[in-house]
Amino acid sequence: MSMPGDLQALGRAVKQAQYRHHRALDSRLATVGTTLAQWDALRAIDRNPGSTARALAEETFQSEQAFGTLANRLVTRGLIERTPGRGRAIEHRLTVAGEQVLRAGHRVANEVLTESFAALSAGERAILLELLQRIGTHG
Repeated sequence: MSMPGDLQALGRAVKQAQYRHHRALDSRLATVGTTLAQWDALRAIDRNPGSTARALAEETFQSEQAFGTLANRLVTRGLIERTPGRGRAIEHRLTVAGEQVLRAGHRVANEVLTESFAALSAGERAILLELLQRIGTHG
C-alpha cells in the first residue's frame, strides 16, 4: 500500500515534467513564430478540421471563451479560417500558412521531447505512455 506522501510526490513529478516540457516548448516554438497554446490549437484543428470552438476548447483543455480569443489571434495571423457551419456553429480549418507553422512546430516539439525523454529507453517510454494513458482515461 502506498503512502499519501508517495502519491503526492508522484503527482508533483508528473506536474514538474509537464511544466519543464511546456517551458521548453514555448521557448523553442517562439523561434518558429508561435506559442505552445497557438501550436496546440493548430494541432487540434488539424486533427479535427471543421470542428466547433466548443469541441476544440475541450481538445486543448481550455474554456470556450479562452479558445475563442486564441482563435481570433490565429485568424488575424492568417493561420486559420472560420466559416459558418450547421446552425450557429462556426467551423475551424487551417490555412496554408497555418499548416506551415504546424509542421515547423512538429519539428520543434520532436526535438524538445527527444531531448527530454533521452534518459529513458524505448521500452521505458512505451511503459510510461501506457501508464499515463491508463490513468488519464480512468474514471
